Formats: sequence, C-alpha cells, structure tokens
Amino acid sequence: MTHPQTIALVESLDHEGRGVAHVDGKTLFIDGALPYEKVIYSSYRKKPSYENAQTSAVLKESFMRADPRCPHFGVCGGCSMQHVEFTAQVAIKQRVLEDNLKRIGKVKAERVLTPIAGPAWHYRHRARLSARMVAKKGGVLVGFHEKSSSYIAEMRECHILPKHISDLIMPLREMIATLSISQRMPQVEVAVGDKLDILVFRNMDDITDADFAILKAFSDKHGAAERPLQIWLQPKGRTPATRSIRWTRRS
Repeated sequence: MTHPQTIALVESLDHEGRGVAHVDGKTLFIDGALPYEKVIYSSYRKKPSYENAQTSAVLKESFMRADPRCPHFGVCGGCSMQHVEFTAQVAIKQRVLEDNLKRIGKVKAERVLTPIAGPAWHYRHRARLSARMVAKKGGVLVGFHEKSSSYIAEMRECHILPKHISDLIMPLREMIATLSISQRMPQVEVAVGDKLDILVFRNMDDITDADFAILKAFSDKHGAAERPLQIWLQPKGRTPATRSIRWTRRS
C-alpha cells in the first residue's frame, strides 16, 4: 500500500529515537528523522491526535546524523539510534531522563553530573533473540524482531552485541536447523559475563539424545577453557527462575 508523502520540520526526538514534528495541529513521530531536519515522510499509522511515520527522504540534514554501521539498521528492531552521532545519543538520553524526572516524578535536578558513557558498539551483554524456521528464507533465522513486526530480521551480524556473540549468529542458525525440534525452539537468551557466556534455549518439546550431542558439540566448539560457553535449557512451562539444566559432562 502506498501512503501520501508530506514535508515536516523535525523539532526533537522522543525516548524511542523518533523525530517529533507537528503538522496541522497533529503530533508526528517519524522513524529515521532527527531534530532540525526537513524531511519527506510517509504516515503508516494515523490516530486522532498523532501519526506514526517513516522518513522517505531527508531534504536538510541535522548535524547529529551519522551513517549507521549495521546493514540491518532500519529493518531490525534491536536498536533505534545508529543514525545519531554517539555524543548526541548520550545528550539525548540525558535530556529524556531529565524530562521524565520533571514530568513523571515532579522533580527538577539541581545539578546534573557528566554522563558516564560506555562504548559506542558491542555494548549489549544481555539479549533475547528469537529463532524460527522460515522456509522462504532457506532455513532458521536467529535475531531480533523487525521493527514493529512479529517477523524476525534476517541477521548475519549485530554491532550492538559483543563481537564474539555476533560471530555466533550464523553458526546458531545452522546448528538449530539440525535439531529435531528446530521448529519448536523459539528463543535464545544471551548473557555475557566477565569470564563466561551463557545461551539459554527455550525448548517447547523435549530434546533427543542426538539434540543433546549437537548442543554439547556447539558448546565445546565455540567455548574455550579461559571463556566457557554454557548452554542451558528452559523447557516449556518453566519460568527463568526454575531453569536448571546446564551442560556438563554426563557420567
């Protein structure tokens, strides 16, 4: 479906990194737009008081704009601000915090300390990745959902996950495809520690001995003595607090 395109002047960013503008008395939240930019946008959701829209073209760029590093940015919903220069991201997040304190907490900061900023890339040490067998894509997909969608983004790498975890995306896709329950393992939770990594597989059916061997081999191949890769299971009906299956050598 095609949507009518209109021009807007972007005033600010919301807490999700969307450009905020006002046209004909209605608030617009524009994906991919930055403050002080003049953009052509296309609305994809209209409500009485606001619209959600997508940037179609940037007629005048903001000084905050940067080239996204990730080829999946804009489709993948794992992050939303790669098009914003890093120091500007920090400033925007500080402003959002101050606005929330004032608007929700009715508190105004007397003094604001200099923000503590981490690395610009490979900083996310916890993540919940979806997994699904998609015949049209030729196999199993592992990654974040596409933006505002139930579909899984076709990812081969991720620049916000630690590099060694990003490097596991393709091996994970290939490994899960070989399991007997490849269509019944919808989620892989990632936890990265200082000295080890953990993958928690959400399995909706019991695994077979052959599946066990495949997962154990994956752990052995991609882990190391100085940095083990532990694999846990979260069977259907189990909450995270009760998961207790961990890969160790069987006696």
